[in-house]
Amino acid sequence: MTEQAGEHAADQPTGKLEQVIAAQVRHYRTTQGLSSAELAARTGMSKAMISRVETATTSCSLTTLQRLADGLKVPVTALFRGADTDRDATFTKNGQGSLTVRSGTQHGHEYRVLGTLKGRTDALEPTLVTLTDASDVFPLFQHPGTEFIYMLSGKMVYGHGSYEYAMEPGDSLLLDGEGPHGPLELLDLPIRFLAISAK
Repeated sequence: MTEQAGEHAADQPTGKLEQVIAAQVRHYRTTQGLSSAELAARTGMSKAMISRVETATTSCSLTTLQRLADGLKVPVTALFRGADTDRDATFTKNGQGSLTVRSGTQHGHEYRVLGTLKGRTDALEPTLVTLTDASDVFPLFQHPGTEFIYMLSGKMVYGHGSYEYAMEPGDSLLLDGEGPHGPLELLDLPIRFLAISAK
């Protein structure tokens, strides 16, 4: 049997990427109820080549990947789904997290960073904030990006720009970090809230 245009025989061992592509092609083909022959007809490839792709016994060229994606009516990137599964994650036990010093620390405010992802400049920064002193001094913050506040316990008035929000457990506030923001009045101590910043 001769190879059709753009097809290459398997002359080298295949690896993890080929196995991922094989599984995805097989998944999309069977999900759509297509036989190997029907996918071959849609792509202009031989049935034997479809079989080699689905058994990970060949390495596909970019042209072959594009033809398979077109035949399956999926983006090319869908054929790589699952190839890059090693991703960074941070788990923080209750009561843990690294204490950080910020402008409110000396006024009885505790800031505990709950995790970061290495090498990410666009990452979220989740911080558990605990306010235990009815201090008269409340630092206001300004930073690029957005921030999400979720009240866990206590009651406070939180300011953003010229607006004030009475917050209690279950309340949330999404704000533009460029506007001056922070607690204005502590009504029921201790206060705990989750502050998630995104750049």
